[in-house]
Amino acid sequence: MSAQTCPADKGLNPGLMCQESYACSGADEAVFECDECCSLQCLRCEEELHRQERLRNHERIRLKPGHVPYCDPCKGPNGHSPGVRQRAAVRCQTCKINLCLECQKRTHSGGNKRRHPVTVYHVAKVQGLLEEEELDEETRRKKMTEKVVSFLLVDENEEIQVTNEEDFIRKLDCKPDQHLKVVSIFGNTGDGKSHTLNHTFFYGREVFKTSPAQESCTVGVWAAYDPVHKVAVIDTEGLLGATVNLSQRTRLLLKVLAISDLVIYRTHADRLHNDLFKFLGDASEAYLKHFTKELKATTARCGLDVPLSTLGPAVIIFHETVHTQLLGSDHPSEVPEKLIQDRFRKLGRFPEAFSSIHYKGTRTYNPPTDFSGLRRALEQQLENNTTRSPRHPGVIFKALKALSDRFSGEIPDDQMAHSSFFPDEYFTCSSLCLSCGAGCKNSMNHGKEGVPHEAKSRCRYSHQYDNRVYTCKACYERGKEVSVVPKTSASTDSPWMGLAKYAWSGYVIECPNCGVVYRSRQYWFGNQDPVDTVVRTEIVHVWPGTDGFLKDNNNAAQRLLDGMNFMAQSVSELSLGPTKAVTSWLTDQIAPAYWRPNSQILSCNKCATSFKDNDTKHHCRACGEGFCDSCSSKTRPVPERGWGPAPVRVCDNCYEARNVQLDVTEAQADDEGGTLIARKVGEAVQSTLGAVVTAIDIPLGLVKDAARPAYWVPDHEILHCHSCRKEFSIKLSKHHCRACGQGFCDECSHDRRAVPSRGWDHPVRVCFNCNKKPEAAPCP
Repeated sequence: MSAQTCPADKGLNPGLMCQESYACSGADEAVFECDECCSLQCLRCEEELHRQERLRNHERIRLKPGHVPYCDPCKGPNGHSPGVRQRAAVRCQTCKINLCLECQKRTHSGGNKRRHPVTVYHVAKVQGLLEEEELDEETRRKKMTEKVVSFLLVDENEEIQVTNEEDFIRKLDCKPDQHLKVVSIFGNTGDGKSHTLNHTFFYGREVFKTSPAQESCTVGVWAAYDPVHKVAVIDTEGLLGATVNLSQRTRLLLKVLAISDLVIYRTHADRLHNDLFKFLGDASEAYLKHFTKELKATTARCGLDVPLSTLGPAVIIFHETVHTQLLGSDHPSEVPEKLIQDRFRKLGRFPEAFSSIHYKGTRTYNPPTDFSGLRRALEQQLENNTTRSPRHPGVIFKALKALSDRFSGEIPDDQMAHSSFFPDEYFTCSSLCLSCGAGCKNSMNHGKEGVPHEAKSRCRYSHQYDNRVYTCKACYERGKEVSVVPKTSASTDSPWMGLAKYAWSGYVIECPNCGVVYRSRQYWFGNQDPVDTVVRTEIVHVWPGTDGFLKDNNNAAQRLLDGMNFMAQSVSELSLGPTKAVTSWLTDQIAPAYWRPNSQILSCNKCATSFKDNDTKHHCRACGEGFCDSCSSKTRPVPERGWGPAPVRVCDNCYEARNVQLDVTEAQADDEGGTLIARKVGEAVQSTLGAVVTAIDIPLGLVKDAARPAYWVPDHEILHCHSCRKEFSIKLSKHHCRACGQGFCDECSHDRRAVPSRGWDHPVRVCFNCNKKPEAAPCP
């Protein structure tokens, strides 16, 4: 703006003189007011001053007749009322500043300044301008809120009705980069919460629905944006109302409280009731106990400088009475806030989570209710950014979403506690230990973060669940805690070898670090209990959906069936007679290391007679070569090969050389020892296989149910594939995943891998989902 000399400008405001004295020495009449220079200026001073580069863009206004300037201290950066500009009532001639009545009283009521000469502006003009400005400001604010509408943020089932951050900002109808605070309201149903918000923020417009009916007019959580105060206003469902899902709706209130910067507790009663103090006290305790950790995690994800959970929101108790005096009126020496703290203390409630608690009362002799005091108190608290600063709307949505994801789900009626507004059952995991009945102490949905169930108390042993776990004692003494389980076989044994050893030497306990540390029948007598020698025991909780205590020998029968299935498949693929093929296959599976495999024996090692498909091949227990029956009909002890003192089959050459000791190294003897055990069991098994193998399909169908591990879903309960949902039929076979125990079709479970946690040390059938997980951990 540039100054132009105009004779008509002179004489408009003869009482207002130039306050700069830059070019006129203060003798000329003021024509302009520069808000950034904080002064009235004549034509010459205005022109000279604003030629300077740094002052050129200042905003100036031309004075009108009867102009009253603003108070200089009020409009300055250090004014006592930030954002509020008062008109001046006087001008100090000595200090050369304009002062409103409040600033004059504050700065010129004592000392030498009280003697400073002042020029009084016309009071009527000042008052008229103030009233006019107030009317203009109220009109402007009303116009800003004309198009505001509310929207459903969370329904009565705790489901967020906003899809994402962009949708939240769009429904609020605020600028994407606008930083704002959150104001929410709580109180009993029928106390006028929605009405209070409408008159406090939106000048009486029904932004939030109100109704004279008995039923609650607010169901769920509703939100709207106030563009005047730049806050998100949230209306909640009333307490003590007739409603279903009471527990979930009460929990929803605490989620809203946790994301709020300022909370209004509205009560329309002649006296403050105990439910007000119990609600705020219980909310404070639940906030600190359950929500602080989750809000800190949200803070880290959003990259905020100030944690959301440093302090909870500020609280304003808005108390409206009709027949009784307001709190503290009969005790002028005591402030209402102190009386409120005393009530909390008497009830044993401590609202430590809230940054501050304020009391604002109004007594309504005749309607309507006066909300101006509440509005001023709110504006004062919103200007205070000491504990809570305005933040991006996306951060508000993320915080609400994080709390809703963590604390969600139905609350069983038998877990409802009536001694508290927010019992622990509303926020903690509902799982109970199957053995002792103790509840999980972790928060809801902790499994999504991979956090296991935990309980405060120790568990007791239950034979039904066999919840005793073993840890390797040697590893424990070295500072490591390694869990071990009794197994039918070591991880280094093949399936048939392991089962053979299991039948002969009993179960084993194998440590990943120390190897096999125990066999239950290692000696003919005098075997010690593993608890006394190699393992430590601990009784642990059994949680629904987990099978962490199934011992490996529970799978022994099923592993045998798997082996029989494999044999049957081998027989059909080779198109051989079942008895000889199975015997040959079994022999190779459990043969000692020095035996020549059946597949390599094509003719007798002595007479060179070729073997046909149904001919029997015999191994010499001394040299390990293959012979026909006539060339290996003799027997003698072969102790040097580990067969003990009993006579066993040998070939003619080894029988004739029976007085010659075989040269067998110690390493070979150790390597053969385990396989000989398997062979001894195998020879007993072979004697019965000839009768069974021709009807191998019949026993498989009959014993399958008895052989099923405990964690497998029974066949009669499996109607569809657990993955693709195909319906099973005669043509579509059912297969069990060895990791999770669910039923699948062949296409969804054709992968193979070991599942050590279930006792399957060798590759077995698993589903797609379990195959993707490390160590084929059971899928939920």
